[in-house]
Amino acid sequence: MTTSGSQGAALSGNQKRKMKSAARLYAVQALFQMEQGDQTVDRVIVEFLDHRFGAVYEGEEMLEGDSDLFRKLVGDAVNYQAPVDQMTDRALVAKWPIGRIDSTLRALFRAAGAELTQSNTPPKVVITEFVDIARAFFPEGKEAKFVNAVLDHMAREARPEAF
Repeated sequence: MTTSGSQGAALSGNQKRKMKSAARLYAVQALFQMEQGDQTVDRVIVEFLDHRFGAVYEGEEMLEGDSDLFRKLVGDAVNYQAPVDQMTDRALVAKWPIGRIDSTLRALFRAAGAELTQSNTPPKVVITEFVDIARAFFPEGKEAKFVNAVLDHMAREARPEAF
């Protein structure tokens, strides 16, 4: 499935939402992979677009993601990493700077922070989407509550007019 040209216009609102959700999940995975494997942003974007979006693993087809949103989130997370990390640090308890938290959560906060600061997506949508991603990675639940609290703080700092 592609989203270019007239085919993109034919997608339902629900399909577009699923593709955006998938793009956010892939962005977190790509940022995690970049940190763990020391890959460049261009290389990881190409890998995900060519090999992850819509791929079939163990008989299950991976969701097709919104490639434009994916590129923007990963690029913005890298380009604005320092201010996003500083904003995340302010939202975290002083004893837990971003460098000490789980690398999956760090990737999640960077992607969410990039979307909060570099897009016009409503902050509550960003929070909901990334809390859902946290639940996917950490089904026990406590991390999702933590992510919700941190992202709420970040959103209020980044976009106070939305609250």
